[in-house]
Amino acid sequence: MTSAPAPVSRRVLAQTAFEACAILRNGEQLLVTIIVPVLVLVGLTKATNITIDTDGMSRIDFFTPGVLALAVMTSSFTSQAIASAFDRRNGVLRLLSTTPLGRGGLLAGKVLGVLAVEVVQVVVIATTALLLGWHPAGAGLLLAVVAVILGTAAFTSLALLVAGTLRAEAVLAVANLLLLLLAVAGGVIVPASRLPGPMQHIALLLPSGALGDAMRETLWHGSLPAWSVVVLVGWTAALGWGASRLFRWH
Repeated sequence: MTSAPAPVSRRVLAQTAFEACAILRNGEQLLVTIIVPVLVLVGLTKATNITIDTDGMSRIDFFTPGVLALAVMTSSFTSQAIASAFDRRNGVLRLLSTTPLGRGGLLAGKVLGVLAVEVVQVVVIATTALLLGWHPAGAGLLLAVVAVILGTAAFTSLALLVAGTLRAEAVLAVANLLLLLLAVAGGVIVPASRLPGPMQHIALLLPSGALGDAMRETLWHGSLPAWSVVVLVGWTAALGWGASRLFRWH
């Protein structure tokens, strides 16, 4: 007698645990998702030889929200895009999509796995920041969680679009290049208003700029800017639609 498959929730949670552990056990992924953001935070805080206008705030208060936004991008976009692309090339996605887990359960497990990794990231980065003297706005902590979820949705959608349409080797290059460009000129680490020329306006329309501004406003002033919500939701809808139409499972 054939046993019935496990409930959907159990299947998704099992896939979630697998996805999170796969990232945290991979040395390269661990470097990108946790170690690099921590080093960036410490470097920006301690590099006092570099003059930066922090609007009267301490350096740790000024940079921590942006580094948290960068951490969200590394896990929900770069790591997810590369892992999904190589899983697709190796036939893992096609195989798992035919199991009782199904395509919907597989995607849900990937998203929840990213959120689980982000919990680890936030704990590590926030602990480091607190040890360096960080003082976030207490009223904005829950709003910052909302910003993280919105940013995760947008960048995971981008990751699946890239991973499902390009060759794995191309995804490896594109994902890292996009992360670098967005980190430097996408309004993540510093506000869009600090960028030169037209980049000030372009960054506000990018998911990176919206996430960066959302994290700064929530952790600096305790409020979630409506424009950031609109931009992140808009990108999630557009990228999600593109991924659903163009994603190739093999």
